[in-house]
Order: sequence, then structure tokens, then C-alpha cells
Amino acid sequence: MDRTEVIIIGSGVGGLCCAALLAKYGFQVTVCESHAIAGGAAHSFDRDGFKFDSGPSLYSGLSYSPSPNPLRQVLDAIEEDVEWVNYDTWGCLLPEGTFDTKVGGEQFCEILQKLRGDRAVAEWKHLQEVMKPLASAAIALPPAAVRFDLGAILTLGGHLPNVTRYFFDVLKLTGPYSNILEENVTDPFIRNWLDLLCFLLSGLPANATIAAEVAFMFADWYRPGVKLDYPVGGSGALVDALVRGLANNGGKLLLSAHVSEIVVEQNRAVGVKLRDGKEIRASKAVISNASVWDTLKLLPKNALPKEFYQEREATPECDSFMHLHLGIDGANLPQDLACHYIVVEDWDRGIDAPQNVVLVSIPSLLDPTLAPPGKQTIHVYTPGNEPYQLWQGLDRKSEAYKILKQERSQVMWQALERIIPDIRSRCEVTMVGTPLTHQRFLRRHNGSYGPAIKAGKGIFPPPTTPLPGLFCCGDSTFPGIGLPAVAVSGMSVANTIAPVEKHLQMLKNLGI
Repeated sequence: MDRTEVIIIGSGVGGLCCAALLAKYGFQVTVCESHAIAGGAAHSFDRDGFKFDSGPSLYSGLSYSPSPNPLRQVLDAIEEDVEWVNYDTWGCLLPEGTFDTKVGGEQFCEILQKLRGDRAVAEWKHLQEVMKPLASAAIALPPAAVRFDLGAILTLGGHLPNVTRYFFDVLKLTGPYSNILEENVTDPFIRNWLDLLCFLLSGLPANATIAAEVAFMFADWYRPGVKLDYPVGGSGALVDALVRGLANNGGKLLLSAHVSEIVVEQNRAVGVKLRDGKEIRASKAVISNASVWDTLKLLPKNALPKEFYQEREATPECDSFMHLHLGIDGANLPQDLACHYIVVEDWDRGIDAPQNVVLVSIPSLLDPTLAPPGKQTIHVYTPGNEPYQLWQGLDRKSEAYKILKQERSQVMWQALERIIPDIRSRCEVTMVGTPLTHQRFLRRHNGSYGPAIKAGKGIFPPPTTPLPGLFCCGDSTFPGIGLPAVAVSGMSVANTIAPVEKHLQMLKNLGI
């Protein structure tokens, strides 16, 4: 039996942020990862000389410090970084037409002028003015200062005047973003555009996305001189930086270490059992970075109050993904290729309708090391809009699975053919992923993107649980889905476990 102070189940970005910070604070930390590769949904993998991102492809607020992005704050706290490439343009293939757009408010006004005219431009400029105080309110309380115990009085106290200053704006941030749109925007294209951005941020449309998340985006994307970021080496480079932060401070990462059970003794989480029979004990805490549904499966019966268990088990789910990973011949490609594209088929179907939105990422245009010379790496996916029910119960080796896989992947091929017409003849590596793939490799319940908790009708739960010694982090906890959000979740758990004086010193080191 091995012993440590803290065990973390899962090496997703939330779990790694928590682990690296706890190790920096001086705790003995062991991370148990079921997969052979660290990173959860953000891991990278290699095939025949091509390096692929498994999930996240859009990053911002990470290439500079100080930054309001909590993931940047974690990297600063553990004194790690990666090399970043900056860019500002992505392509849009929308019902209104095909065009390139940039981060920043002014260039979008040019798009609006062409597509919708003076009135739409005026509404967009008005919305930006409305969002300025809301954006300031969204970053008024530094996420690095959050902890879930009485020590928060000391770590948050100095920032409360800022929150008080934006008190009424903060109230607006707690509701769905659609409330703000209803008050300020009538143009259908602007409303559809922001509905799309909400869906890409949270997996939910504007009427279910909390306004704070959109306000944070406005604070980052529409500031002067803004650029988007991409990590050299792909998303795996970001994961590697967090793993270095863990290892450099004595922490351990165990790969292919599948947790089969959380050990509970005398009404306290005290360790984990692995599928191979090994047991690891934790004297301080067990932290689950698994989804809420998968965490419940690891606990013995009656470990949690019945009402708590039933409430968590009933958490609504976002849909899953289809993935297309391609390694292609890059000769004589269109000269004006962007590294990212957003494809929307029909606004009227609803932004979250199955296969209505397709995202395309060609990161090797930014980082040529991701592909062999003369080649390109492409990742196409349907972002959380593929129903798991279509796949449930299918044998991955069956003919029925192969046929469905072929049928459901066509929307991705067709979207990509609008960008690279001869794409099918260029492919040297072709991999199609389904919700069952997502479920298998990421250990995600039903291959889900995460909880579909609608703003105004529910809130993401805190990381604490009724079982002493058990904490949770990741996209099933506050503040929700997305890289910045899971970084907050991991950081807040680490801070809650750490002594207040060490937390305060970390904030001082960050200048917060």
C-alpha cells in the first residue's frame, strides 16, 4: 500500500492545475490517470509523424502576464510556461456567406457593415459599451483568490471593494446572457453570432450560458491589440507544462492507473483502489477530476447522503462529439487558409442542433512542428452536438457501428471540402472519432461534453462534498466548462486545502 497526502483522480487540465499548485504549496501529491497519456480532453497524440490535439483548439489570454485568464495565473504560480504563437484571424462559413473575421471590435464592425448595414453596426457598438462594466465586473474578483472555507475572508477581503463597486453589474452576470441580448440587440445576425459564441464557450446557447462567461470573453477578445494564442507543440505542450510543475515539486503522475474505487473508512475518503488491485492512501484529501457521474460510480453505496447522490446523478448532460483527425499532403493548398474555421449550416435549426455546427482546426499552419515537412495536421469536430443515444449499446467492432460512423462523419467531410475541395484525395492519416471513442479514451460518462446546467435554473456545485476528505474539480464543478473554468476549479480546491498564509503568499507573488 502506497501512502501520500493528496490523491487526484484524473489528469485533465483541472486536475493538473490542482495537482501542480498543491505540489508547489509543499504537499505530497499523486495523480492517477487511467489513460496512457496525461491531459484528459486536452491531451495530444502522435500518428505517423503527425501530432493531433484531442480537444481544445482555441486559446486566448495565455501568452502574456499578468492576465485575467486563470490558467495563465496557474502557470505563473507554478513558474512554468510554453512557447506561444499569436494570430488574430479565423474563417467563417455561415448562412450569410463566407468571410474571415478577427478578434477585436472594430474589424467585426466592418463585417457587420457589409452584411447588415448601419443599424447593426450601431447596435454592436452599443452592446460593447454595455459590456464594458460587465467585463470589468467579471474580472473584479481574481479567481486565484477563491477558496471554499473561512480563509476566503482574508484572501478575498482586499478585493471586495471592487465587487461592491460593480454590485449591480455582478447581479446581471449571474443570469443567462440572453437577458442582456434581449435588452440591447434586435439584429438577428448579432444575436445568432453571440448564440454561437456562447455555445462554443459553454456547450449551451445564450439562453442557458451564464452572462459572466460571456463578459469574461468580452474582457479578453475585445481589448485593444488583442491576439489569440496557440501553444507550440499543441495542447500537449500545455499539459506538459502542468506536469512539469507537478514533478518539479515532488509530485507523481501515474499513467495507465485506472481508479476502480474511492476508499471510504469511518465516513471519510482515505484513498483509492486501482483496477490492478493496488491501493493508495491519502492522509489529507482525495480529489476527483472525473465527471460528476463517473465520480459517483467510484464511491461505495451510502458514502454520500441519498438526496445529494440523487441530485448529482440527475445532472443534465451536454451531447457528445464527432471527431475527424487527418494528416494530409500540404502541397498547393489555398494560400489564404486560416488556422480555424467555424461552419454553421442553419441558424433556424438552433445553434445546438445535431451536426449544425462544425469546427475546423489546422494548427500546423501556426506550428509546422505538428506535421512532417510539406504536410498539415487537421482536426475537425462537431462541438458537443452529437447525441449519444444514436450510439448507445453499439459494438465498436460491429458492421452497424462502421456504417453509422461513415454516415455521421459526412457532415465534417462536407464542411472541410468547402475549405479544401480535394481534401479526400490528400489524406495520408484518417481517424474518425465518435461518442464511443470519446467515452473510451477520456473516460467520459456517455462521452458527454459535460453538465448542461442552465444559467438561471441551476448553478455548478462547489468543489466540496458532504463526505469529509473528498473534493471535486473539473467541468462538473464551479464555474463549469472550458479551460479557464476548469483551471479555476482546480486552483480553488488547491487553495482551499492549502494553509491561508501560503495562499496569501502565492497571491502576493502573482501581484494579486
